[in-house]
Amino acid sequence: MIIGFDYDGTLVDSYSVIEEAFIHALEKHYSWLPFKGLWAKILTRIELYFERPKFGKKRHKGKISQPFFFKLKFSRTWFDERAKLTKPIDDSKELIRKLKEEGHVVISFSAEDFIDGMKEYRLRLNGFYDLFDDVIIFGREVTLSEALCLVREKYGDEIFLWVDDKPWRFVGKGDENTEYVWYYFPITSKYAEEKALEQIPRLHIIRDLWSIFDVIKNVESSRGIIDKA
Repeated sequence: MIIGFDYDGTLVDSYSVIEEAFIHALEKHYSWLPFKGLWAKILTRIELYFERPKFGKKRHKGKISQPFFFKLKFSRTWFDERAKLTKPIDDSKELIRKLKEEGHVVISFSAEDFIDGMKEYRLRLNGFYDLFDDVIIFGREVTLSEALCLVREKYGDEIFLWVDDKPWRFVGKGDENTEYVWYYFPITSKYAEEKALEQIPRLHIIRDLWSIFDVIKNVESSRGIIDKA
């Protein structure tokens, strides 16, 4: 199968460190600023707002340009600090290696950050980039729909397991050979609405990444796929 993993909130926890990263960035660029902790909390709330489904749908419906705020050196420093603090979820690097050992094609399938090229930079910095068979990043050069078409152009009609902590991205996307796997990440799960989930066919919900092997078995069984090994 082709297994595409989102990055933030799926393979790594880069959310619980947002506030700390803002504090570090504020200390580097605005050492004179009082109440840095308070400003960090405010900036964190703004950042998390961008993760909400309504904003996400607009963001990935088409191609977006880099917002002005994220052209500032402060924003680059914040992303750097966030990347340094980021930690893998559920030994995700070993999970990727195990999936590849079992013959699956494992790709990175995630949205670009607000700074051009930042997602690839973070994938490399955190040691994930070279683990993947392919890296597809949508949101800047290609839309989400175009990225899904690219998966088909590269890999044909193979079963595509799309793993993401933001299930609203699944709505209206993919095809009959796409299986949708929602990784239930606490910080972003609160934004998932029941009415959106009801619109997703072939939806699998996992609370730890290693349960992807159970999903693979279930998909093989439901689709009558025989393990030739």
